[in-house]
Amino acid sequence: MPKITFIKPDQTKIEIDASEGLSVMEVAVQNDIEEIEGACGGGLACATCHVYVHPDFQNKCLPDEGSISEEEEDMLDLAFDIKKSSRLGCQIIMNDDTDGLTVALPGTDIDW
Repeated sequence: MPKITFIKPDQTKIEIDASEGLSVMEVAVQNDIEEIEGACGGGLACATCHVYVHPDFQNKCLPDEGSISEEEEDMLDLAFDIKKSSRLGCQIIMNDDTDGLTVALPGTDIDW
């Protein structure tokens, strides 16, 4: 079972065992990570699952096509405090490649 660590704005780290095949957004919602709303349910219609992906995992979190979709880029334009490492959690699927993934929630002071 892959693990994911969420870093909250107060620097609290929450490590969760995530079921393979779930999105980062689904894992966050199921585990009451209140900073992740997932208002559209993963339909690429909002940015309420915005996260910062640790650099060690940025390439491992990309879709098979090798880059994020135009739709995700459009939704990220609506998100708060965008960084180079910004992604929508609904578009990152937990699997063996993402085991150990670390994401920070918007508003977290990070240097990635």
